[in-house]
Formats: sequence, structure tokens, C-alpha cells
Amino acid sequence: MALTLPAHPDPLADRIHHSGLLHELAHGLRGPFHYLLPERFDANLAAFRRALADAGVEGRVHYAKKANKAAVFVDRCAAAGAGVDVASLGELREALGHGVRGEDLVVTGPAKSEQLLRVAVRQGALIAVDALDELERLLGLAGERPARVLLRRYPPAQPRSRFGLDDEQLRQALERCAAAGDAVRMEGFSFHLSGYEVQPRADLAGELVELCLTARESGLRADRISIGGGFPVDYVAAGAWDAFLAAQGPGHYHGGKSFAAGDFYPYHSPVAGADALRAVLAARPGGRGASLAERLRQAGVLLLLEPGRALLDRAGSSVFPVQGVKDRAGYGIVTVDGTSLSLSEQWFNSEYLPDPVLLPRDDREDGPYEACVGGASCLDSDLLTWRRISFPARPRSGDLLVYPNTAGYQMDSNESPFHELPLPPKVVIDRDGDRPRWQLDR
Repeated sequence: MALTLPAHPDPLADRIHHSGLLHELAHGLRGPFHYLLPERFDANLAAFRRALADAGVEGRVHYAKKANKAAVFVDRCAAAGAGVDVASLGELREALGHGVRGEDLVVTGPAKSEQLLRVAVRQGALIAVDALDELERLLGLAGERPARVLLRRYPPAQPRSRFGLDDEQLRQALERCAAAGDAVRMEGFSFHLSGYEVQPRADLAGELVELCLTARESGLRADRISIGGGFPVDYVAAGAWDAFLAAQGPGHYHGGKSFAAGDFYPYHSPVAGADALRAVLAARPGGRGASLAERLRQAGVLLLLEPGRALLDRAGSSVFPVQGVKDRAGYGIVTVDGTSLSLSEQWFNSEYLPDPVLLPRDDREDGPYEACVGGASCLDSDLLTWRRISFPARPRSGDLLVYPNTAGYQMDSNESPFHELPLPPKVVIDRDGDRPRWQLDR
């Protein structure tokens, strides 16, 4: 029997799905596409800002651009005065080109190129320094304006991390910044932490606050910290998620493929998005003393955030036209126009689990029909969904499959023009009154 894992109800998406617009777009675009809902991005950004304000913490939100390449989200950042987190020269140029000010950029990533560092310094961007040699290269580029830097802290609780400066390297970096005078403006510290747990983030953030106080003794500015992203998204209901994890096994997947529960993104999170930020701010670093919010206020430290997926929650979905269906013993294989490159979890030996929604091109009742979903490439491993989905009707050529809530890291992270297939375009949907309207993202 097929396992179901429906996404949370989304009335706005349902209205779009039932408006006929997606079928019109599929006809006009002649292939798969992604649709984007920028109003959802605006709402998520506002929610993070409210969480900061409610906690009495001065902070700034920087959208992690790597989560989605669409221009519209950077446009929204510029319009709202929000920042952008970039990790390449291309991302930096895109952000500047869409109106984000240089001083509102945070440049992250390891071992940055000299050209990226040079442009970042000239534009007044804040640069997260990941290594001592990177700091030296950066100081060599400082000219008419100082290099604005954060020193990235190695997370002791994650010894496998390749990011950040350990205790001795941090000591040397602070001495170098203090000796560099006007060539550098050392504004604080940052970290890159894997996972989604609240307490480890609060613990390390509390340590960074103390590092700021220590750095000030050397005459350094040290008035801000960045805790990065890692704010989870809640895709599905708790009961459905628990039932799925308890029941899933090789018999539910094409070819008997097996997944361990740990292979999956945590598609249910009881505390997600801006509420996860609230929890981090309310937590007590080290489990004692004042809350993180109180420590930030007492020390006069600004909090920087770099959410990606959490700002894109429910801000877009992926649409694949059905090309054909074949039967196997006990289930079918639906082949869509598109590939699993557009659902990134597949390329990490995992699965994007929220159920795809079937939008038939006509009314019919010949279901339910159980099937996995394959891509149009010649690779046997090209499956968008290995799991056998119970569709309400047997899919047919011309129907559409909509994968919900894919804007965060799913819809374009690994896309490539394999087989010389064009990349799926992105369609921005907003409303003119009650009527949806659209335009291409670029």
C-alpha cells in the first residue's frame, strides 16, 4: 500500500492550481517550469523581523541567495531594505544589479577568489573571513576604504566542519586585525553550523558575544555576530511525518530502493522559520544565565541572520508535464518532461517527500493509481520520486504534476541542461484583484 505524505494545506496554491493558469503556462512554455510567489517571501521576511523586534534585539536579515537563483527574491530584498548573503562574484554582481546596496551584502564561503574579495571591499560589503591566509590576502587589497570583516569561528561541537578559525588561529587573526589599523574594520564574528537544533546555535552565539567583548579590549569594533541560517521549514503535519517514518521501507519504493530515516530532510519541524529564531533568542547559552536576547542587548551586539530555505517557505513550486505512463507488476511508472536535477534531494541519495499533486487536463475517475515518477533522461536512476505515490486517477500525457514548496534549495540547486534540455523557466505569479497574473522571472 502506498504511503502518503501531503504538504500542509495551502489555499493560495490551491486557487492557482484550480484556475487553469498552470495548464496555460505548460502549453505556452512547452515543458517543465517553476512558479514563484514573491508575496510569501515578503511575509516570511516580515516574520523574521518581527521575531527580532519582539525580543528587543537589533538585527538584520540577509537572504542566502544560494537557496534560489530567481531574480525576484533579490528584487524583494532591495525593495525591503534587507541584505543578501552571497558566496561568489556572480551572486554579488546579481545582488548589486538588482539594487541591493554593497553595505547590505555579507560575503561568505571558503577561500574566496581575489576578484571577489576586491569587489567586496570596494562595495563596502561585510566579508566573513574563513582562514588566516584569506585575511592576509584581504588586507593586501584594502585601499581607500577599509575591509569590513567578520572572523568565522570553528564550531568545536562539530569537529568534522571544514569552516572557521580554531582558538589559536582566532587569536592570531585578532592580533593581525588590531595591528592592521585603518586597513581593516573588524566588526565581529560568525559561524557556520550544520543541523537545525536550537541549543547549539544559542550556545555558539553566546560564545561569539563573549568574543566581541574580548576583541573590544584590543580596540576593535566587534559589535555584531552572524549565526547564519539553519532555520527549518515545516512541510508536513507531525502525525503524517511520524507515521511515514515508522512505516517506510524498500517495499514502498521502485526497485526496492531503501532509504534510512536519517537520509531525509526533517520535513516536519515543531518549531520552524521565524519561530525557530524566537527559540534561539529565548534559549540560555550553555543552559544557564540570561537568554541570548538579553546577552545581545547587554553587550550592545547586533545579530545578523542568513536564512535561505526559511525565507522561501511556500514561495514556489515545480510543475512537470506528464509525457507517458507504463505499468509494472502492482504499480506504474509515470515519466514527466523534466529530470530529477530539478529536485535536488535525489542527487544526494535522498528523496523529496511531500506528495506531488496531480492536475489532470480533463475530468476522469479511473483511480486510484499507484506509481513512481521518472524523468525524461536515459539514466535508470533518474527518478523524481522513487516512492510509489497513490494518485487519485491514472496520469495521462498532458496532465501536470506539481511538487509543492520547492523554492528552498530544491528547484534549481543542481539543474543543468542535461541531454541539451533547456532549464525550466521560472514564472512569477502575483494577483490583479482575485485573478492570478504572471511574468517570467528574467
